Amino acid sequence: MQEIALSTPAGRAAPLPGAAPAEAAAESPSKAKILVVDDEPKSLYALQELLGGLEQTVMVAQSGEEALKLALKNDFAVILLDVRMPGMDGFETAKMIRGRERSRATPIIFLTAQADEMNSMFRGYAVGAVDYLMKPVMPEVLKSKVAIFVELHMKSERLRESEDKLRRLAAHLISVREEERAHIAREIHDELGQVLTGIKMEVGWLAKRLKEPALLEKTDSMSKLIDSSVQTVRKIATGLRPEMLDDMGLIAAVGWQAKEFQKRTGIRCRTKLPPESKLDLDISTTAFRIFQEILTNVARHSRATRIDIDLELAEDCLRLEVVDNGVGIADADLNGRKSLGLLGMQERALLFGGEVSITGSPAHGTRVAVSIPIRGRGAPAPSEGTPS
Repeated sequence: MQEIALSTPAGRAAPLPGAAPAEAAAESPSKAKILVVDDEPKSLYALQELLGGLEQTVMVAQSGEEALKLALKNDFAVILLDVRMPGMDGFETAKMIRGRERSRATPIIFLTAQADEMNSMFRGYAVGAVDYLMKPVMPEVLKSKVAIFVELHMKSERLRESEDKLRRLAAHLISVREEERAHIAREIHDELGQVLTGIKMEVGWLAKRLKEPALLEKTDSMSKLIDSSVQTVRKIATGLRPEMLDDMGLIAAVGWQAKEFQKRTGIRCRTKLPPESKLDLDISTTAFRIFQEILTNVARHSRATRIDIDLELAEDCLRLEVVDNGVGIADADLNGRKSLGLLGMQERALLFGGEVSITGSPAHGTRVAVSIPIRGRGAPAPSEGTPS
């Protein structure tokens, strides 16, 4: 294979087709970005020309400081980094690039022109390099290595786009489902409730005109069945969409749900709730559904006798913490096939930029912490509630 000597006419590298200077890179969603860092203009120009054949966006920097600024604003498929540079050298630059969240996983290939630099190879790998090449580099070797990282980066981008689309679809489906549940709940409560009320009035009218004890006993039995049906209708409608959530808000709905849970399961609930405050309905619905799922998991799996519920509204964040004194949860259960409910809670929170943290150990109970951003609103300071 032919080697390329990194020497060109002196001067700052000019933009090439498929290449972009540090100041203004062409934005193209179909192209990956490659960063070349070298204090020698000749080397920069030669590397630009070599990598231009990959038909990606090549950006350049002549110092570690320039490279750090670019790494803050761009996602690179790979960074080619010269080891020997005045001021901030390649090792220090790589360490700082790795220390930033956005560029933490960006592949870095070190380039060096001196043979004794091979003695510092391990230092390069220690600061996060994925490869270490000697100058002059062989064009086919460098292009093939860079092409691999470009391909991996573009596959990661496509995967990320697919995940974003799936999340948007999930958000749409959740929204549609909530609308359908609210609609069905209203229909059941209003239409079926009215019909049952009308039937009870008719049965009452009939009972006043009957004289035979057996028939009166039957109408009394029918009236009780109607009352039971009305209660069932209310229970179904509330299960689909609690009226309290829409009418009175999240705080009241959480308090009501905790009392209903205690009444149904016998598990004592201690609640600490802030004063009622108006929240976005979608965020309220998300927090309430997550809370319901937490209670369902407690009832099914925890064997707890008590849970502590703490809801807090900070200026920019809603925080919900539920702690039980049950059997705890193992790490295998957090990621097991049967943990779809836990995954559903996390996905609901993630749709609003929130998160769900679940911790616990066998025989020491489980703690579920939910955090959801509520930007752009102020909330009153939380106050101690009374145990339910």
